[in-house]
Amino acid sequence: MKRCLDLFLGLVASVVFMVPLLIAAALVKLTSKGPVLYWSNRVGRNNVIFSMPKLRTMQVDTPVVATHLLQNPDQCLTPIGGFLRKSSLDELPQLWCIMRGDMSVVGPRPALFNQHNLIEMRTEKGIHAIRPGLTGWAQINGRDELPIPQKVELDLYYLSRQSLAFDMKVILITFLKVVRRDGITH
Repeated sequence: MKRCLDLFLGLVASVVFMVPLLIAAALVKLTSKGPVLYWSNRVGRNNVIFSMPKLRTMQVDTPVVATHLLQNPDQCLTPIGGFLRKSSLDELPQLWCIMRGDMSVVGPRPALFNQHNLIEMRTEKGIHAIRPGLTGWAQINGRDELPIPQKVELDLYYLSRQSLAFDMKVILITFLKVVRRDGITH
């Protein structure tokens, strides 16, 4: 049932957001050197690595680490990178991963391949067994500001309460937070 919902929502969102995605992609290309998409190696279900696309918001020579680990993240942003991140438009290409089955609409956000502590803690708690999501319970309860142990506890809370109703709640709260730009640091 969840996979059917993912496919349905992924298809609907792809149609609804096609024009904003194309405009944002054109702006990335016009305002900075490098490719429009940034492909990031992420940890998926059962710790399998997959490539996840995002609209590129950082300069091409930015180190591959979580944004909060950069010395001065704002200095690494492209001219429209801040806007893309605050509006979450940079996440739209991940609809491709939902359609492919690498991701779900709701689940723990996929860890970077080099976030070893996060991967290890999620594996110990069994969180690694579910598909990562475009949004998730930890995402709407702190996003970038959460320390890893707290993020894992929120992911565990989601794991223990997965249901269609809970996923719909997460999607609704995500929509409200994106509109209000809550919890977005860069």
